Amino acid sequence: MTLYQNELYMDDVSYVAGLSLPWEKLQGKTLMLSGATGMIGSFLVDVIMQKNAEGLNCTVYALGRSEERARTRFQADFFEKGYLKFVKYDVREPLIFTFNGSVDYILHLASNTHPVQYATEPISTITTNIIGLMNLLDFAVEHKTSRFAFASSNEIYGENRGDVELFDESYMGYIDSNTLRAGYPESKRCGEALCQAYKAEKGLDVVIPRLTRTYGPTMLMSDTKAISQFIKKSVAGEDIVLKSEGYQYYSYTYVADAVSGLLTVLLCGENGEAYNIADISSDITLRNLARILARINGKEVVFELPDAVESAGYSKATKARLDGSKIRSLGWESQYEINKGLERTVEILKSLA
Repeated sequence: MTLYQNELYMDDVSYVAGLSLPWEKLQGKTLMLSGATGMIGSFLVDVIMQKNAEGLNCTVYALGRSEERARTRFQADFFEKGYLKFVKYDVREPLIFTFNGSVDYILHLASNTHPVQYATEPISTITTNIIGLMNLLDFAVEHKTSRFAFASSNEIYGENRGDVELFDESYMGYIDSNTLRAGYPESKRCGEALCQAYKAEKGLDVVIPRLTRTYGPTMLMSDTKAISQFIKKSVAGEDIVLKSEGYQYYSYTYVADAVSGLLTVLLCGENGEAYNIADISSDITLRNLARILARINGKEVVFELPDAVESAGYSKATKARLDGSKIRSLGWESQYEINKGLERTVEILKSLA
């Protein structure tokens, strides 16, 4: 079975495609997307293709290093109908290809996003978030893009100083910049500043959706985030391995909610503003997250020390809960609280095994 044959997954796609958003802004437009085969990007592509089946006529330019991966992930008729076009590209290089006219929307989603990558590919982690972003911003200015969205992260907030329960968009906690692990959050911070610089100096319209720890059935099997490892163990019917005491208290987001939030910010957000995509119904400690996934399969939570590479890539933040009130003012609502999202994720992935 493929994702497209799974009723639950297609229900998720249809839910987002059916939201009351100003879809007319994408009518007959072009959308360029880095990270198109990633967890969030691939779900977004499926939503746009669903809307195209309803007459949206939005062309997606999918940027990536592997056309084979893109053609394996997406249905062949997306390409055959001309709505999905693959562009072989490494975002760390200047984007040069023949394109007539303007690119209406650009979304920079490409990024190293899990601990092993942070620890083993620290240069790529930083350059994708800064140089890759700058290359796409330059392309956006050159091609008169209507709006540019830079997918930022909850990690830009750093460690909770103990003065608030929820991080709003103006909060800044502590990050020790003189560490290997700092490459990811610091480059995301720099990326946000770069977006503001292009807004001020080049007149570019930019928005910054800040994503929480996202999970769902479109996750890559190579993902080494704690929640992804837990999910893989649950799908395999094994005990959940917890590599800490599990008291870390974080916000999480099911992929369908992450994409609905991304679209809300893209289509409804204000120029220059950042928005947390988060809802307290999915705030949970790592220990309780492990327990839910163990319960789904009647298994246990076992404790194990992380190896040196894993430890180097783990976030040091112990409490990072985001305030989602700003994006809710745009009309966004979460549909999938943590229990529902985890159960759907495991059920869908089991059908693909």
